[in-house]
Amino acid sequence: MPGDLRRDRSGGHQRVTNIELFFDLVYVFAVTQLSHYLLRHLTLDGALRVALLLVMVWLLWIYTTWVTNWLDPERIPVRLLLLGLMLVSLVMSAGLPQAFSNGGLLVGSAYAVMQVGRSAFTIWALPAGSLRRNFERILCWCCASGGLAVAGGLARPGARELLWLAAVGADLAGGAAGFWTPGLGRSRSREWNIDGGHLAERCQAFILIALGESVVVIGATFAGLLSGPLAAAHARPWPYIAAFVLAFGGSAGLWWVYFDRSAEASAQAIARSANPGALGRSAFHMIHPVMVAGIIVIAAADDIVLSEPAARAGLATTLLILGGTALFLAGHAAFKAVVWRTVSVPRLAALAVLALLGLLAPHVTVLVLAACAAVVVVGVVVADRLGDPHPEDETAPGQQTVHEETTAG
Repeated sequence: MPGDLRRDRSGGHQRVTNIELFFDLVYVFAVTQLSHYLLRHLTLDGALRVALLLVMVWLLWIYTTWVTNWLDPERIPVRLLLLGLMLVSLVMSAGLPQAFSNGGLLVGSAYAVMQVGRSAFTIWALPAGSLRRNFERILCWCCASGGLAVAGGLARPGARELLWLAAVGADLAGGAAGFWTPGLGRSRSREWNIDGGHLAERCQAFILIALGESVVVIGATFAGLLSGPLAAAHARPWPYIAAFVLAFGGSAGLWWVYFDRSAEASAQAIARSANPGALGRSAFHMIHPVMVAGIIVIAAADDIVLSEPAARAGLATTLLILGGTALFLAGHAAFKAVVWRTVSVPRLAALAVLALLGLLAPHVTVLVLAACAAVVVVGVVVADRLGDPHPEDETAPGQQTVHEETTAG
């Protein structure tokens, strides 16, 4: 018999619970695994594989976040679900470095178990009604994506990438199509009566996870230098110290861009939206992984700059330093455009400057190039404070009615 493990929403905004934050800890490890994989595979193929794995990791996390928006994590069955998903996530994260070799079945099976198992549990946990029908449709789509994920794990490299791409494509297309299923119909975004503030806070937590991993990379790399190059009797420490301070300042700048205004304001905007399910899917479900990808790339760049600050900036390093910053700023520009329907001129100008810095890259060291990228981020922060209009401060209730007919996932 189905149960009813939904949150009690009579008290207004739903807080993020400790068990949800505990669940997030596994994804610190996952993000670390991805940044290290990128460092070991500084090729186009390596970057595309990291992107694919990031989408898989993100979908597992965000689908769970949607579920805990409705189900009460303080109820014992839901808590046990999260602990089980956490264990499977840990296993999958451990297998990420070998995802395209002998760890493929581990990663693909973990993806399938989480997508199918979570959806089946949610159907059991919900009473009869439109929300339960939504998850019945989702379960059908997750069975398809899970089957493709397992098949990819069994396949040889080459076919594996295509099958996993089809798996994440099925999950993404399912949301776009309202999880249309023969005999069950189609979900509409207005049926996704989410607590928008809770979803926003959860996605903010993942940005912090990524930034935290970046700080760990900076600290760990610098600690290695203290027992390595900087321990030599005639070591010249200043380039390494400058790289260390610069890397930390860059991470702080990314935090400032995201959290200074838009984080809290976006939580208020989705909470007031006439259709929070649709805004949640577009602004948070789809756009946030772009910013996370940027942070992961920047973390890999920081490792290289800290290790060899005086080295010349080759093509791969240039793409890490400038491309990571560009990814983050482009994602944040898209986020502002979707939530407040505004064009951020400072972010677009920053993207243009980063592109021009690519011309300078062959003639400077990685430290100088990283400093230029950091100056661009600081420029965006200053422009936000001094010159950029702040729609975040002016969002009116119900402003996001443009999203009303969009499907949610």
